[in-house]
Formats: sequence, structure tokens, C-alpha cells
Amino acid sequence: MSNLPAAIAGALPAVVGLRTTIPKDRRSAQSLGTEREGHGILIDDQGLIVTIGYLIMEASTVTITDIEGGEWPAYVVGYDYESGFGLVRTEQPMGFRPMRFGDSDVLELRSEAFVAGLGGEKATLKVKVAGRREFAGYWEYLLDNAIFTVPAYPLWGGSALIGQDGTLLGVGSLLVQEALGPGAPAFPGNMYVPINRLKPIFQELVANGRLATPPRPWLGLHTVEHMGQLVIGGISDGGPADRAGLQRHDILQALNGEVLDDIADFYRKLWASGPAGTAVTLRMERDSDSFDVTVRTGDRARYYHKFGSD
Repeated sequence: MSNLPAAIAGALPAVVGLRTTIPKDRRSAQSLGTEREGHGILIDDQGLIVTIGYLIMEASTVTITDIEGGEWPAYVVGYDYESGFGLVRTEQPMGFRPMRFGDSDVLELRSEAFVAGLGGEKATLKVKVAGRREFAGYWEYLLDNAIFTVPAYPLWGGSALIGQDGTLLGVGSLLVQEALGPGAPAFPGNMYVPINRLKPIFQELVANGRLATPPRPWLGLHTVEHMGQLVIGGISDGGPADRAGLQRHDILQALNGEVLDDIADFYRKLWASGPAGTAVTLRMERDSDSFDVTVRTGDRARYYHKFGSD
């Protein structure tokens, strides 16, 4: 007999394992590795699986493992860099009951839910929502209303955040040390991308692999906040910022003449400047000297081989 509520136990066969291989010459291979492993969630009868995009970025092979240990070859359907969601499909229907999308807006502080990876009940953890707040990732990524859960789930990538009714509320993205939020004691937990972020783009992503809206301008910067300053912690090789001569440890002060408050403010001002290809002027500081540099932004999806097949 399961110790889990029936709705949760019934949803678990839809949670699958996901393995990818990435050619060594792909741009993400250095930072994310050539072999990646995590989870996904079966969401239709034809083998469509939602996961977290970094697991499938530039993948040349995708293998799905079901709850009974069966392996299924799969292929990438789409990846949305802005939300972080990835979609793959098995070459044959899997025959398991898919998990339905829930309404992630019902999750608020102290709501209870369950986190699951491949493996049924033994891979399931009861969690509480530790926060609903903005999340700014150093890799030019921003979520308005991310879900933070505690305690930490060790195999978070692509794991399922499941509501009490057995519906899918979020997909696992990160392990975070500050799950309780800024100013609170450090407490490890996970960040989940809310499923409601996928709903408006879902049909287009399934049909076309990416969105038709003009891509956001991308600089290829890894930005961290340190002592109240925005510091460049890393630069994508051959990306727009690299070609413009920016360096690690440079400090970002302003964009197009507007002072930058924090990482989220930086991204919002960058994305409001126009579509990918727009030139922006950055006021930088290096070795106590300030200087302006104009950078022609790029399209992140074109920088990374779109699906690892072209």
C-alpha cells in the first residue's frame, strides 16, 4: 500500500528519467557537460515530455527511462530560452497515463506539494512552498513568479512539482541556498519554473520548436551582484559581449544611459531596448576607470546550435 495520497501515487508513472548526449564541439558542452541526466514529465498520449531545457540543449541523442525500467529513444521538440522549458517526444507512445497541467498560481507561501523524480514513491518528497518571488539567473534569465520549495530535493533537474490533486505545477530547475529569500537565514531548497509560464506558449512550442516572437537581445554575460555592484563573472566565448571586448570582473553601471539597480533591472532594460540584433551602449568600470562600449546584441538560440542537428 502506498503512503501517498491516491492522486499523487496515480501521477507518478508519468515521471520519467531523461538522459542526453551532446557533441563535444557544442558551445554548451563545456559548461553543462556532454552527458546530462535528469527527469521529465509525460504530458500527452503521444510521448510528449516536458523537462528543463538545459538538459536537452544542443543534444544529439535523448533517451527516456520509464518507471518500469524500459528505455525509449526520443528527440527534441522545442526549447524556450526565456522560460527555460524544454520538450521532447519519444519515437513511440509510451502507454503510461500522462500528467495533467494544474494551476501553479494556487501555490502560495507554506502550501504543501510533492516533488518527484523517476522511481515512484521512493523518489517522492513532500515539500512546502518557501516563497513565490522573482528569480534572476546570472545567465540572462528572469522569472517573475518562481516557486521555491523546501526541503531540498537532491535530483532536481526536470523533476515534477505535483499538487495535492495529482496535477503538474512546476518543473525543477535549480538547487538554491537561499530558498527562504533575501534577508532570511540560508536554507537550501529548489527553484521550480511554474507550469503556468508554459501554458501561453505551449502550442507554438510544440508546433514550431520555438516562438515566432522576435528573440530577446542577448549579450552572453554571466552577471553577479557583489557589494551592491553588477560584476561580470563570466562571458560566453564568441558571444556579443566577448566580441565587444568586455572582460571578467568588469562592473556594469548603466545601459543606454540608464543606471542599473540590480540584475533584474539590467535584464528588463536590456530586453526593452529592442529585438536581438539591437545595439546597446553599456557604461562599464574596469580598474577604477569608466568607459562606454557599444555591443550589438545577439540571438541566444542562434548562438547555441538550435537543436544540435543543424
